Amino acid sequence: MARLLVAGAGALGSVFGALLRLRGHEVALLGRKPHLDAVERQGLFVDGIWGEHRAQGFSCFADPGAIDGDFDLVLVTVKSFDTERIADEVATRLRAQGFAVSLQNGLGNVETLERRFGPERTLGGRVIFGAEVVKPGHVRVTVYAEPVLLGAWEPGRFPSRDTAARRWAEEFAKSGIPCEYTENLRTAIWAKVFYNAALNPLGALLGVPYGALAESEATRGFMDHVIDEAYAVARAEGIPLPWPDAGAYRELFYSRLVPSTYDHRSSMLQDLERGRRTEIEAINGAVWRLAERHGMAAPYNEALTRLVRYREGRR
Repeated sequence: MARLLVAGAGALGSVFGALLRLRGHEVALLGRKPHLDAVERQGLFVDGIWGEHRAQGFSCFADPGAIDGDFDLVLVTVKSFDTERIADEVATRLRAQGFAVSLQNGLGNVETLERRFGPERTLGGRVIFGAEVVKPGHVRVTVYAEPVLLGAWEPGRFPSRDTAARRWAEEFAKSGIPCEYTENLRTAIWAKVFYNAALNPLGALLGVPYGALAESEATRGFMDHVIDEAYAVARAEGIPLPWPDAGAYRELFYSRLVPSTYDHRSSMLQDLERGRRTEIEAINGAVWRLAERHGMAAPYNEALTRLVRYREGRR
């Protein structure tokens, strides 16, 4: 079995860490001290829609400088604005033949890890299940839309990397985390940006779960414009998309993705409630910036970015 580091043991990272530990891997958690203190006392408890699990025997670190040893896999699950910092802090802990994996929201995370670890040692994942920390040491899986998709930004460039992506996708699945290998990671990441850009900031600003946004004509119309803009930017970026137009994606969005995450309260909403920084810059902010680079307008994504920035400024 392998030695793994979860760099960002919040809700999502804790789910991965617990289930991979129960699979038999040696797992180290890097995260907030109150959560890790509880894990060391009583183990890590995961419940919710994937059943009840309690995992023990972790190495826990609240300080990156205290981490000892090296790792076969580093799962990067911090917020997008911390990607560069955490990559620098754990870079020396990744074994020469190991891999860093971004399991994060937004754009730019995989590229940041590639710059720090090298593209030959970097993988990315599209994650579209939700979890929350109920209390220190206790995490709940709340919603699930589709399997995790694991792959490389440029498949085929490094065969050993593609082999590792296939192997780890299978290992995640065997641990109880629905996961599949993909040769279209860029497409999957952008598709999640369409989803997040429409739902996260509106849910955060209005204080409602995803399903409520789809039921109102006012918010539904707003989300349509957000998706239209993001779709146009993805096309300008040369991202291969399986939908002929934004309308085709919206059919999937409203018919399957939103219903399967109907009751979910966005992580952005939880961040605002707790007075924390959000990932708006890596989602709507990234769409807005890329639109400007291509000489395009993205007024709906710009508006959401500015409004969330305002809310953050009142922390």
